[in-house]
Amino acid sequence: MRVRTAAAAGGGVLRFAEHGREVILVGRTSDGSWVLPKGTPGEGETTQETALREVREETGLDVRILRPLGDMEYWFAAGGERVHKLVSFFLMEAVGGDPSLHDHEYDLVRWVSVSDARRMLTFDTYRDVLDRALAPEEAAS
Repeated sequence: MRVRTAAAAGGGVLRFAEHGREVILVGRTSDGSWVLPKGTPGEGETTQETALREVREETGLDVRILRPLGDMEYWFAAGGERVHKLVSFFLMEAVGGDPSLHDHEYDLVRWVSVSDARRMLTFDTYRDVLDRALAPEEAAS
């Protein structure tokens, strides 16, 4: 089986709400999955440009990067290949936009409390990224 490496970038978008911190999640009704927004780079895009574009497309939010959150990696099989996926995440804040403006890659886009996000996120790797987003900057580096 052929092995290849694939890159992606995304964001953990946080905000302060009346009842505490919230994070934006994207979900699919077909399989019930909930994840942080991320995607594949376009030709010539930097990692940061990819993260900003993908978060904007998938959530409908205009965002800015506050700091890197490090990488998440995992393996999967597709089309007879074993793929090593490396995703760079950034802590982000919304500066405009609206979740109703998201593209159709995901069916659902929601601001949820951090405790709900921990329960809803489909994979532990996303919970790890959320923990890094919530950590003070010194602890995250």
